[in-house]
Parts: sequence; C-alpha cells; structure tokens
Amino acid sequence: MSTFLSGVAVLLSTLALGCSGYVAYEVFTLRQTLNATNTASNIIPAQVPSLTATTSPQATVSPSPASATTSAISPGQFVQPAFGKKAEVELLSAKRIKDPETGNRDVVNLQMRIRRLATDGVVGSDIISVASTTARNPDTSVTYKGVALNRSTGSVSLFQVRPQASADAYIWLRVPDGINNLDIFVPDTAAFKNVPISF
Repeated sequence: MSTFLSGVAVLLSTLALGCSGYVAYEVFTLRQTLNATNTASNIIPAQVPSLTATTSPQATVSPSPASATTSAISPGQFVQPAFGKKAEVELLSAKRIKDPETGNRDVVNLQMRIRRLATDGVVGSDIISVASTTARNPDTSVTYKGVALNRSTGSVSLFQVRPQASADAYIWLRVPDGINNLDIFVPDTAAFKNVPISF
C-alpha cells in the first residue's frame, strides 16, 4: 500500500513540476512580449502618455462645430521610406484641434505609424525622433515645430521593433489657423508633400 501511495506522490510531484515549468515559460514569454511592445516606440517613457493613436490627447479636445471642412487622409495615401529601406512611415491623420491651454485652434495633431521592414542590418542608432518632426507651409515656406516634448511620443527605436511590426506615434504641431495643407518632415524619412489637414 505504501509503495502505491509513494508512486502516486511521485506522479503528482512530477505533474506539478511540469505544470509550474510550463506556467513559468508562459509568464516569461508574455513578459518579453509586453516589454517589447512597451518599449518599441519610446526612448523617453516619462514623456509618453500612450503609444497608440486611439488614446492620444486628440480625444481630450473637441473640434469647433463651425468647421465644415473634413479632409481626411486615406489609408496608404502618405507612405514614405525611412532609413533607406529599413522602415516606412505612414501618416494616419493630420487633424486640427484646439489647444487646451490657450483655447486657440492653432494645433495640428499628426498621427503616424512606423513599420520596420528590414529583418537585419538595423542598429541601435536607427531612431526616429518623432518629437523633432516639423511642418512647412507649401505656399510661404514658413516652418512650424512641435508644441512641446510632452505633446509627442518622443522617439521610436527601429531596433526595438520586430521585423514587419509597427509602432504608432504622434506629435502636436503649432500651425496657425487657416492653413489647410502642410509639407511634413519626419526625421530620417522622405518628405510628405501637400498633406491635408482635417477639422
């Protein structure tokens, strides 16, 4: 009888050990995935309230009801290579919003998606500084810069993004009201010409 109970105990111990090993492996894999996701588009985490476009500060401001024009960017309409052919940047939207501090409609919330294309050859210095993005009036060549560092996702490191994966980013640009098109310059990325601003 004691031999049978000992055998059962050994079997149960073996099963418990196997299950705990499997759980530990799953937790490790999940943690790696979460770490890669959390750091994929951010070198300055303290400045990044969110990585995704759906939760950017755009949601905290409401467009003026008097605005009737809505020029939206179509998917795939504005895509340019970055760092040669290592990545590509796609503009998702350029929307005029109200500055919550001043109440003026002189801010454009520019949202973009950065996709890593290269499977190798990407190094740690391949970083797109989203916060350094600028815009230019195509008619007057006047240049516009970001509102503040805390109004952008900071930087996106291609090295931390898996091949064929992407990271969403945004920046608020200070653009006077009345300007409806912009040339957009994202660092280390080909220029985007005549990008329409939606309202």
